[in-house]
Amino acid sequence: MALKTETFPIATSDDVVRVRQVTRIWSTELKFSLVDQTKFVTATSELARNTLEHGGGGTMTAEIIENGTRRGLRLTFRDEGPGISDINLALRDGYTTGGGMGLGLSGSKRLVNEFDIKSEPGRGTVVTIVRWK
Repeated sequence: MALKTETFPIATSDDVVRVRQVTRIWSTELKFSLVDQTKFVTATSELARNTLEHGGGGTMTAEIIENGTRRGLRLTFRDEGPGISDINLALRDGYTTGGGMGLGLSGSKRLVNEFDIKSEPGRGTVVTIVRWK
């Protein structure tokens, strides 16, 4: 169940900075440890940058969620870019299409409690991550 929801555009580098700040603020509200905040903000940064650079921009929806006695933060990144033809390959350490180290998707997956990616070539990509308190 979502207790708080807000959607943010990701169309410029300034938007990437803004969604990082939102993630930090909301994870602080949830009383995440500094280590958990840093992990989640790092994953947010990678996914927001991918949304902008590979997806041509999109949105991030942030939700404070509750599951029984647990509370957490769920972030959903959406773009309508070219999509990912081989998700398993894209999640492999070292795979890159942008000249980086190839740790964006795989590294983000390791930094969160839940990670889900859906993509269809020509239709875009949706990545959802969750960190529980």
